[in-house]
Amino acid sequence: MGKDREPAISLALYHLFKWSVVSPMLHAYFRGKIYGAENVPQTGGLVVVANHASDFDPPIVSNCVRRPVSYMAKEELFQVPVLSQAIQLYGAYPVKRGSADRSAIRAALSQLEQGWAVGIFLQGTRTPDARISSPKLGAAMIAAKAQVPLLPVSLWGTEAIIQKGAKLPRSVPVTVRIGEPIPPPAPGDRVALETVTQQCVEAIHALHDLGR
Repeated sequence: MGKDREPAISLALYHLFKWSVVSPMLHAYFRGKIYGAENVPQTGGLVVVANHASDFDPPIVSNCVRRPVSYMAKEELFQVPVLSQAIQLYGAYPVKRGSADRSAIRAALSQLEQGWAVGIFLQGTRTPDARISSPKLGAAMIAAKAQVPLLPVSLWGTEAIIQKGAKLPRSVPVTVRIGEPIPPPAPGDRVALETVTQQCVEAIHALHDLGR
């Protein structure tokens, strides 16, 4: 039987970081707009799927869905003293460079079992136009194994935050739109995985097309 919520310490740290850093920066510096926050289940395991164009995307998504979101992080970060403990409290779990290995999938399933929302970028890497051209099936597979819903999230404008050669993030408008939860596919059915993945992509693109 899974838990309904992530650990209390992680929830407390999330709110501290959200209200002291992320939310003020999103609203004041990026003039952030958020739509659809009422669509987010506030308890239980959840796979949050999004497009990806900036290193700022994980904290922005976590801020906007109003609950902590656990992300894969490079294995090397877990070797760094203090940082390792901090990112684990925030729900990060390790992945080997260049591959979403089986241990990372097991870690994601463990996070869901503990009541976390797990964040996965469908493309796997950043794309310069914030579109998803080559979605991976990992998010749908994890949702299928855990039997938790997928939540589509569109990030609009984040691709312009960092310009090549710039030392500071640009003050550009950012809009986050959250869609309605999508039921998980049946486990072990590849066609269902592909269908639900495409459903997530189409939902994210439709939200993104709404623009600012």
